Amino acid sequence: MNIRKFGVTMRAAVAVWALCATSAFADTTIEFIQWWEPEMPSGALRGIMNDFEAKNPGIKVTLVSGPYATTRDQIVVGAASGTLSDVVGLDGAWVNGLSKQGAIASMDELMEKAKYDKSQITDIVKVDGKSVMFPLASFVYPVFVNLDIAKAAGVDKLPATRTEFAEAAKKMTDASKNQYGWVLPLSLQSPSGIQNDVMSWVWASGASMLKDGKPDLENDAVVGTLDYIASLNKEGVISPGIFAKKEQDKVEEFVNGRVGMMVDSLAHVNLIRERNPKLNFGISALPATDGYTGKRGMPYASWGIGISEGSQHKEEAWKLVEYLMSPDVNGRLVSIANAFPGNVHAKPDFVASDPIFAEAFKIFQSGYPANEFVGLPVAEELMRDMNVEVQKMFDGGQSAKEAAANTEKAWLAKF
Repeated sequence: MNIRKFGVTMRAAVAVWALCATSAFADTTIEFIQWWEPEMPSGALRGIMNDFEAKNPGIKVTLVSGPYATTRDQIVVGAASGTLSDVVGLDGAWVNGLSKQGAIASMDELMEKAKYDKSQITDIVKVDGKSVMFPLASFVYPVFVNLDIAKAAGVDKLPATRTEFAEAAKKMTDASKNQYGWVLPLSLQSPSGIQNDVMSWVWASGASMLKDGKPDLENDAVVGTLDYIASLNKEGVISPGIFAKKEQDKVEEFVNGRVGMMVDSLAHVNLIRERNPKLNFGISALPATDGYTGKRGMPYASWGIGISEGSQHKEEAWKLVEYLMSPDVNGRLVSIANAFPGNVHAKPDFVASDPIFAEAFKIFQSGYPANEFVGLPVAEELMRDMNVEVQKMFDGGQSAKEAAANTEKAWLAKF
């Protein structure tokens, strides 16, 4: 054997092996499924991913993006089939079911291994004692008002009480122009309208749908809210097609000037401005019951983040979660998204630079966060149960009190 030739061959083989090994490491790709990218300025989330990749050579991130309802459906399918993306954007209403299903991982061991300081996180959502979600960014749900429609209708101030809201909605409604005062999405397929557009009225008046952690839907506050919303429907001030509408449909109607008011997430401000730069709109706190003077519950939802139990790259996935939750990056992300941060040390800059968000911050400071569906067992099923009963009420098949009682019965069977 030619020793020299053998040595050259071995060195070449080692070089090829090293190159392949490096390439294999560089090709470690993690998927990140979320609905956030469409709600942020174009390229914003991808830019943050590019920065992460630059700081973490060997890890690439593929964004799997879509509207909220579509993303939720993809996550459900991925959880059932074992094909869930490595990093998962989460709604607090999903976490209990996904955790019980074994679809999302506990992040406790990952935090411990990384010696992560948990005290910097504003909240950690746990199921059965396991840390399964961090709220990366949180959004209040105020009332969005088309100021041009309001002015034309003679509404000279944003409604602060239920009576004022009903009067404003009536004035803004002109069915001959296909223009309505309010929009209410109650699709059974995507039942989050129960949380965001129905029960939020209960929380805004300092009331609750629970008692000692159990369903308490036959109380006066819940029944009164259902009665109030039913009265708006009877007045004809709600945009038609309620039972088929999803969240994105209500935003579409507002963007196109077909409704005067909607209850919606601050996450959609960028989307609204991009879709209709000329739209003149403002925001206000969700109206409370007449005469209520206490602090208002502030409906909110979060862009939560977690890791798939089936991920083959949990350590890489954790690096992305840790990166997004770091003070500087979290501050940058929530400033772009106009949200409140998930890291206590993050400092968003939007409050000083944008009047809409300055007002949102006032609403945030004057109330308290309220979303009783977060962490509940099968939260989406609970919403769907109530949705069914509310639809029956709207169709005249039962009273508000009966709708509340039937919902409570269905809920108790699942607690």
